[in-house]
Amino acid sequence: MTKLTRIIAGLALSMTLAGTAFATEFRSSDVHPDDYPTVMAVKKMSELIAERTGGKHTIKVFGQSALGSEKDTVEQVKIGALDLVRVNVAAFNNIVPETIVPALPFLFNSKEHMRKALDGEVGEKILAALESQGFIGLAFYDSGSRSFYTTEKPIKSVADMKGLKLRVQQSDLWVTLIESLGANPTPLPYAEVYTALKTGIVDGAENNWPSYESSKHFEVAKNYSLTEHSMSPELLVFSKVVWDTLSPEDQAVIRQAAKDSVPYMRELWDAREAKSRAAVEAGGATITSEIDRQSFIDAAQPVYDKFAADPALQALIEQIRAIQ
Repeated sequence: MTKLTRIIAGLALSMTLAGTAFATEFRSSDVHPDDYPTVMAVKKMSELIAERTGGKHTIKVFGQSALGSEKDTVEQVKIGALDLVRVNVAAFNNIVPETIVPALPFLFNSKEHMRKALDGEVGEKILAALESQGFIGLAFYDSGSRSFYTTEKPIKSVADMKGLKLRVQQSDLWVTLIESLGANPTPLPYAEVYTALKTGIVDGAENNWPSYESSKHFEVAKNYSLTEHSMSPELLVFSKVVWDTLSPEDQAVIRQAAKDSVPYMRELWDAREAKSRAAVEAGGATITSEIDRQSFIDAAQPVYDKFAADPALQALIEQIRAIQ
């Protein structure tokens, strides 16, 4: 961290600490636009907090990567220069080992299975693990099923992955997954993916329906293959540096408001998924649903061998798999 960055961070933290005794407008970051379900859910959380604190605290959401990439904003939250951030759980895979578990490929067998796991004991264990690294885990949001999309040929089996340059999230787990499937991973911030697809820097990427649609990636990568290889969820986290300045009462209000925003987010998410799929199909995208899924499951095993060998992580995996 440069001297100027430390000064800026210190000033931001001082302002935050001074503000906690009065009305505070916490700042939250997101890479998505204002009408995206995660952004709207944090705005809903702000309404709940304002209502329950008599207007003492609110949240202002900065979308469209206005405050930086996911990696940048996670670092800002850790030092207290930013109060909250909503990122995919993959952003924490290299920081908090427990967050690797819900990012593992082909772990959840349905949306309902994923929600039940993250709403229960497993989810609470993962959220609690964030605190040792300077973050307060507040809630999981849906990120849907992630699938591959490409600029040229569609993907139907692992054989079709060979040699493709694919954008991945900036996570060692995702790099290993793409390598195990036979493709060449290219880690890039989300905001750079459209240009990378358009200019041929990458041959494809992977994401959910709403991201594929809202980012306009379907305009330049028209082949969407329903591999549904991951349901890696979103995380909403608060800066522990700032959190520790709040009263227990305010902390309780924020925690509960975050939990209460989850059903609202999921309602928006389910509607948005259907709308986004219809939009990209109308926009000329070709959807490939006949996928040799087992070939992907078999090829992805090295990810488990490398990242989930720890007995504690294996226990979480088994706990998830046992959920009916």
